[in-house]
Amino acid sequence: AGTQRARAGAQTSLHVPYGDGEREKLDIYFPAERSGTFPVLVYIHGGYWQCLSKDESGFAALPLVSQGVAVVAVGYDTAPRGHMDAMVLQVRRSLAFLVQQYSGIRGIFLCGHSAGAHLAAMVLSTDWTEYGVVPDIKGAVLVSGVYDLEPILHTYVNDALSMSREVAQRNSPMLCISPAVPAATGCEVLVAVAQHDSPEFRRQSQEYGQALRAAGWSVSLLDLTGVDHFDIIEKLSEESYVLTQV
Repeated sequence: AGTQRARAGAQTSLHVPYGDGEREKLDIYFPAERSGTFPVLVYIHGGYWQCLSKDESGFAALPLVSQGVAVVAVGYDTAPRGHMDAMVLQVRRSLAFLVQQYSGIRGIFLCGHSAGAHLAAMVLSTDWTEYGVVPDIKGAVLVSGVYDLEPILHTYVNDALSMSREVAQRNSPMLCISPAVPAATGCEVLVAVAQHDSPEFRRQSQEYGQALRAAGWSVSLLDLTGVDHFDIIEKLSEESYVLTQV
């Protein structure tokens, strides 16, 4: 419902292709006052890499576009069609496309939930030299994320993903933290976790946040009381919600 409201209440460009794949599309919610430059929040949806889509991802748009921020919801090929390597690549390519396509962008802020937080974290470890652009990523809000894929290998989640141990290691943000290069020192990372997230989500959030900090990144940990794995992100449709404010 929040997405429908946002599509009705904001200037939008829907289903903008950043590649040839069926799901390689973006929904862009522009701020009403679009004079000159504007910051962009790029939202990457969760769903254990196999459910949901960008079409349910506009719920955070209205409170932000009213503050002059553009919101971009990223589509990617979920499993079983999409494989982990491919999803990571798609999200990286979508950012490169945004930067090349919209010269008005002034700073990119990543936001991902659950599996989307994993993909956003993988963006932070990108070597951009092969993309021909370096997105100016000013911040990342990683919400209830998964940062080590190995524990998933022997669970039902991997039935659709069919990851080998090698694929899981190659795509675990915990295992590919790059030392904070000068450009990254201007990037603030917020690792948010819900009070009622499972112990594994809470543990991974804490360990990933600590590992980033140890590598020289600017990191804050936010432990949100009274929310669970789902409403921690759904409440972004509310202007007064602490995470919306942050």
